[in-house]
Amino acid sequence: MMRTSAARVLRPSTSLLSAATRRAQPQCAPLAIQQNRQQHAVSNPTLANIEKRWEAMPPQEQAELWMALRDRMTVDWNELTTQEKKASYWIAFGPHGPRKLPDPGEKWIIMRWIVGCLGASAVLFFGGRYFARPPPKTMSKEWQELTNEYMKSQKSEPITGISSEGYSGPGMIQSGSRPFKSSGDDE
Repeated sequence: MMRTSAARVLRPSTSLLSAATRRAQPQCAPLAIQQNRQQHAVSNPTLANIEKRWEAMPPQEQAELWMALRDRMTVDWNELTTQEKKASYWIAFGPHGPRKLPDPGEKWIIMRWIVGCLGASAVLFFGGRYFARPPPKTMSKEWQELTNEYMKSQKSEPITGISSEGYSGPGMIQSGSRPFKSSGDDE
């Protein structure tokens, strides 16, 4: 809102200055005619086989070619050569850079790495299980039942625990049935 009112205030004074300067300057050709004089077709040898040369071109040369084609596309597209149209389309939408197609056999390389990593993790997992110590003797079901009896005899947790009236939970039993070796059974 403020810019509009400020523009209205300044407009009458600038219009007098601009009218005086317009009389002093000669009339220039329209902008489109000037652009046509400055724009010239990009040479065919530069655009020839651009699909195969684009990746090998240095980035500076790629940028210069793209800028030249971009400037050339500002004129009427009927004035562009077929080579320029094809090159402009290929540079903008062709399979290069992030749109590059994967190399043949790349899927199999990735699959081999995945299978190799899964195999290595399986070897580590099962090797660790094979060479690990046996589970502690306190993890046998018999030991845990004896722990339940000991806790009842000591009257542990008399309100809600194993020593309470009507308790029906598992207590300390959390493992399946495993053979229990007492300290005197070592052979």
